[in-house]
Amino acid sequence: MSVFSQLTRPFQPAQPIPEAYRKDFWHLYMDVAWFGILSGTSLAFLTVYAARLGASGLQIGLINAGPAVVGLLFTLPVGRWLQDRPVGGAVFWSAALTRSAYLLWALIPAFLAPQPQVWTLIVLVLVMTIPSTVLAVGFNALYASAVPPEWRGHVVGVRNALLSVVFVASSLLAGYLLDRLPFALGYQLIFLLGFVGAAMSTYHLWRLRHISGETVAGPPQIRGVIGDFARGGEMRSLGLNARATVALRSFTRGVQSLRPGVLRGHYGIVIFALFLFHLALFLPVPIFPLYWVNQLHFSDGVISVGTAVFHLAVLFGSLRVSQLVSQWGNHRLTAIGALLLSLYPLLLAFTQGLPLFLVTSFLGGAAWALVGGAVGNYLLEKVPNTDRPASLAWYNLALNAAVLLGSLGGSWLADAMNLSAALIVCFVARVLAGLVIWRVR
Repeated sequence: MSVFSQLTRPFQPAQPIPEAYRKDFWHLYMDVAWFGILSGTSLAFLTVYAARLGASGLQIGLINAGPAVVGLLFTLPVGRWLQDRPVGGAVFWSAALTRSAYLLWALIPAFLAPQPQVWTLIVLVLVMTIPSTVLAVGFNALYASAVPPEWRGHVVGVRNALLSVVFVASSLLAGYLLDRLPFALGYQLIFLLGFVGAAMSTYHLWRLRHISGETVAGPPQIRGVIGDFARGGEMRSLGLNARATVALRSFTRGVQSLRPGVLRGHYGIVIFALFLFHLALFLPVPIFPLYWVNQLHFSDGVISVGTAVFHLAVLFGSLRVSQLVSQWGNHRLTAIGALLLSLYPLLLAFTQGLPLFLVTSFLGGAAWALVGGAVGNYLLEKVPNTDRPASLAWYNLALNAAVLLGSLGGSWLADAMNLSAALIVCFVARVLAGLVIWRVR
């Protein structure tokens, strides 16, 4: 099968889509296409902008850690709050509230000095994450109501392909514009484009309200991995789009409180291994923009090309994940992907120019395709069938704690030592985390 055939396969269903679903599927596709513009502009360049304003490692870390703090505090209460409410309206209004703040990102450069801008952005990200948590939890439930189980694979394939293509195109456009416009004006335009993408995505969510809006409360649970990469709470994707958000699927009808008993035995060891992996995964995230801007002195155009190569590698790598899973299994593929991800900070520490940066970005994207395609299913293979919601809730807690500690730890490394040395430390941490996952079968 040709590469083109593989890329277009998600758009070619085995049977005609029923008329009753076509409009809803269309709005789901347009939602993610516009969301790709937001991701490729505002979300992709926020930490780069902060680094160019002179942000410290701690400030970059706070931008990434803030959403994790809110996730730790609010995800479980949000899940309980959504149980008895129409999810369609909750998703729309949380999206509208979150995304209206993107307009403020575009206005900030015109009114504030560099350091006040950085702190204002940190506060905005923290505040935006509260309604974004409702969006993250509620969207998975909305998706379950909108898409019948037999069509979820097709819709997910289309959404993931659209997200990757639009993200790459919009990030390249953003880099092109930023290299040719004055600094402040360029970022105002990029943030404004992100706001337009966010507003249009929200419009298509509004068109989906009827699915489980005024008539249906308490949407069905999702017992398997959806695999949709576009919605894990957009504020959570500022540093790295952590695709392993399967735990959010548990926060629909029947969610249970955290109970330590589910961590007894092998499942607790699995959660610990995944905690170490995500901790090591996010450890270098605050260092990357500082290294690109302050040490390599890359332009925004060069950074956008590296970002595009990374996500193209994710797209092409995702096409092979199913075949690799059948050969190696989800556990082994997760461990191999985690070990390969360690090469990204290692190679970046020795990067001097564009060629090695592009090779590093491609290898990092390919490794992330393996992890993103396998880790959710690896987790579900280990979840006790007797208490899945509580078990997944513990994973969600571990994930947010790892993002928080990794982001803050990485910011400390960035301020405490040479950036290249900090990346080497992150390489070692990722290798160790990958080896732990390899041992935890």
